Amino acid sequence: MSTQTAPAPTFVRSDLVMLGGGAVATALAGVAHYAGWVGWLTFVLAAVAVGLMASIVGLAVEQLGDRFGPGATGVLQSALGNLPELFICLFALKAGLVEVVQAAIIGSILSNLLLVLGLAFVVGGLKHGSQKIDSGRARTISILLTVAVVALVLPSLTAVMHTPAAGHEKALSMIASVVLLALFALTLPASLKRDNSTGMDKMDGDESAHEAARWPVGLAVGMLAVAGVVAAFVSDWFVGALEPAMQSWGVSEAFAGLVIVAIAGNAIENVIGIQLAARNQSEYAFQIVINSPLQIALVLAPVLVILSSVLGFTALTLVFSPVLIVAVFLSVLIAALITIDGESNWIEGAALIGVYVVIAASFWWG
Repeated sequence: MSTQTAPAPTFVRSDLVMLGGGAVATALAGVAHYAGWVGWLTFVLAAVAVGLMASIVGLAVEQLGDRFGPGATGVLQSALGNLPELFICLFALKAGLVEVVQAAIIGSILSNLLLVLGLAFVVGGLKHGSQKIDSGRARTISILLTVAVVALVLPSLTAVMHTPAAGHEKALSMIASVVLLALFALTLPASLKRDNSTGMDKMDGDESAHEAARWPVGLAVGMLAVAGVVAAFVSDWFVGALEPAMQSWGVSEAFAGLVIVAIAGNAIENVIGIQLAARNQSEYAFQIVINSPLQIALVLAPVLVILSSVLGFTALTLVFSPVLIVAVFLSVLIAALITIDGESNWIEGAALIGVYVVIAASFWWG
């Protein structure tokens, strides 16, 4: 007598908790926004809703599984993970908060390279000991990230060093943005053809770590669309409550962008990277976390520069403060030195977190 395995349910308990929590948080954030609740409370509710929308995006992309191939899925997860931050930054530019957006761009790179990667190393290291990552991939991404950051901050250097390009930062920012987007387009085929021996197909010996997709493609794509639309509304509420929250807490625009907006906008990498490291899926965790700052430098920042001009918002230029320039260069260097040997441990993770805390604290007073 043969036995048949019962089909896996479409929604498991964790799915329902996340979807229900996202719906409740969005509803509360909407009520707080339109009812005129206290600014800081509206901001907190909107931040929670943004984080949950980002998590739902991540869940939907995960359910797409390997249908599009591991490389395409990894790129898609990193790209859509930055979707809430794109909306937040666009609404912030519409409100004239250029300093917040500039700090958020650099802060997103710093939070992923230092805070999230550090937390993943700490959690994975304490639970599983030293973990392996692909040193070749780490070296390639580190080089590409360094090149992208150089192009990203060159307009700032022209202003600081009073070169002949000083005074033409807006035009230079547009040129740099086009070059960065072209670089992303050139590197995309290589990312899509990622080696199947890493990432989702190799979970450090844990064959059961990556569950089979439970959602049909139509449902996953539909969830992506709905979460994207909701994220746009919630991001508007988030930015609307940002200035009252900053005044209530006494924090500067630079700190708000560098830490608060950056962490809220990258919630998906914050959660997924740490979860994967805890499951001893260090290779996949590294790819998710490290691809996000790369796409921020190659895609998010250039798109914001271009859209700010096209949509008539306050113009965004790639002219950052000298402290932000030094911080991002040092962060890329530190992350490269730590990951290039192909191993990670909790001490290295603690060191990354420590550097992030010092950088964040230096912007508390504006």
